[in-house]
Amino acid sequence: MAEAVFRHQVKQAGLVQKIAIDSAGTGDWHIGHPPHQGTRDILDKNLIDYKGMQARQVTSDDFVQFTYIIAMDESNVKNLAAFAPPPKDGEKRASIHKLLDFAPARTNKDVPDPYYTGNFQEVYEMVEESCARLLDFIIEKEHPTTD
Repeated sequence: MAEAVFRHQVKQAGLVQKIAIDSAGTGDWHIGHPPHQGTRDILDKNLIDYKGMQARQVTSDDFVQFTYIIAMDESNVKNLAAFAPPPKDGEKRASIHKLLDFAPARTNKDVPDPYYTGNFQEVYEMVEESCARLLDFIIEKEHPTTD
């Protein structure tokens, strides 16, 4: 859900050519599968494209390829440590943040997994707000120019 929402917001901002977006899980349960039907339903309702999206697992290359890795909860943050390659001299590595860190008014900093809770609307609202603020953060920090 977060990948699709963020892609949509980046497209609206005219930054598709400047910001690479991908999502991956720390587990391997759903590799190759499309988003959950509940996620597809809420994305359809909000006219957000998810075509071609399928689950993959985090790799050590992600820590070098990307500038930011955004986790949904504290468990993800801890699990990401298992994928992080040993640091090399002078190598830039992705910084890890939790998505809800970009929603300062929210006291709970873990996105609940709607796969288990069934509350796709609530998660969508959290993701939409946090992704918008994440995009603002990236624009301020990285200064990408529009397409």
